[in-house]
Amino acid sequence: MAMKVLFVSSEVFPLIKTGGLADVSGSLPNALQKLGVDIRVLMPGYPSVLAQLNKLKTIAPIKHLPYIGQAELLTGNIAGTDTQVYVIKAAQLYERDGGPYSDAIGDEWQDNPIRFGVLSKVAAILASPNSPVPDWQPQIVHCNDWQTGLAPAYMKLTERSTAKSIISLHNMAFQGCYPPHWVTTLGLPSSGFSIEGYEYHGQLSFLKAGVFYADAISTVSPRYAKEIQTAAFGFGLEGLLSKRGDEIKGILNGIEPEEWNPENDIHLPANYHAGNISGKALIKQSLQSQLGLTINADAPLLGVVSRLTYQKGLDMLLPNLQKLLDAGCQFALLGGGEKDLERAFQEIADKNPGKASVTIGYNEPLSHKIMAGCDMFIMPSRFEPCGLNQMYGLAYGTPPIVNATGGLADSVVDTNAAHLENNTANGFVMVEASADGLIACILRALEIFRHQPAIWSQIVHNGMSQDLSWNHSAKEYLAMYQDMIH
Repeated sequence: MAMKVLFVSSEVFPLIKTGGLADVSGSLPNALQKLGVDIRVLMPGYPSVLAQLNKLKTIAPIKHLPYIGQAELLTGNIAGTDTQVYVIKAAQLYERDGGPYSDAIGDEWQDNPIRFGVLSKVAAILASPNSPVPDWQPQIVHCNDWQTGLAPAYMKLTERSTAKSIISLHNMAFQGCYPPHWVTTLGLPSSGFSIEGYEYHGQLSFLKAGVFYADAISTVSPRYAKEIQTAAFGFGLEGLLSKRGDEIKGILNGIEPEEWNPENDIHLPANYHAGNISGKALIKQSLQSQLGLTINADAPLLGVVSRLTYQKGLDMLLPNLQKLLDAGCQFALLGGGEKDLERAFQEIADKNPGKASVTIGYNEPLSHKIMAGCDMFIMPSRFEPCGLNQMYGLAYGTPPIVNATGGLADSVVDTNAAHLENNTANGFVMVEASADGLIACILRALEIFRHQPAIWSQIVHNGMSQDLSWNHSAKEYLAMYQDMIH
């Protein structure tokens, strides 16, 4: 008998994406299905989801929902996969212009507690005796981040569900905290509004509900599983997390080889692989031309694809970026975020024509081309639960320069004598998260790039030869599910 799992997420690639959660929610169910798991994804019916799913049909109404009363449950498939998706069709909640969490100008939707409370409630109903899908009952409900955090609470407190719940923590910085009147509006018992429950500093916390009531907890890297039990990374929930510390399992995310593989990447003007990387030089030349950089094979080209926020640490690059350009480096950035950071990078690009290029916004083909055409990839995040870009850098032979945190520390092995000796070195790890720490790390990488080509080739090859797919991680999740139901 195949294990039945309901995978609940507020965003799923390629249907809708704002960040790494969507990549995981698109890839992991697929990988688990290949291992024989009968997995179905549950998500809100945003316009882009309703427009893209194949064979969309209504299954049943879902009744007794907080605030809205009733919604329709639809089912469909993601094109090119066998992944079955359950969709909550509630036009008044999900069918509007803007993103999944905020409107077109970036302000958070005021009714997010209802929008994601309903998502959590529907998950709990599908795992209960009152499910409108009588022929399929999940044994496991796999929740992701705060948007699904109330599901384990509803399962235990209102729906009499016998299924087990797991919550995966992708980023503790977002917790879904709202004024206490939402407890009543969302049909949660007031008895749960306490320290031993979903109360957090006088507010209702969706994430705390998940961490408190879920039967199991996972994070997206082994290092992050430990970090979130400390004040620096726990964002106020470190006490509760350390209470459950032994149960928290850190499983490193994988990347999707169909999307991110230099051997068959449709966004690249040439393809290459670990055995022959000559195509990389052609892509660098094409990228330099496209971005208005001087065409020069020998100029070290430093790449960044990132949100421009404090978390991502790119402010630490600014004090020394001009020095690097003066020393013959080139720089290509794609990203957007905090306006002062956008402006600061744009000013450097304006002052350095032919040496620096800054593209504000998001552009999928360009992100692939930067990943492939640059010589090194800069990702100095102050905290990074897992991170995927450093793995894309490894896969594309563009050694990452990273801070020693979360999934960056778990996936990038610093280039030093011992790691070169045992053939594991694949990038460069900062000694400290500071402007000095970052420039020291970049200069170390440049020294090898310019003067020790054999070592550079070795670290490029080490990164490209790793299995970075979801195969290994999916097996770890499956083992976790099996432990929960036995």
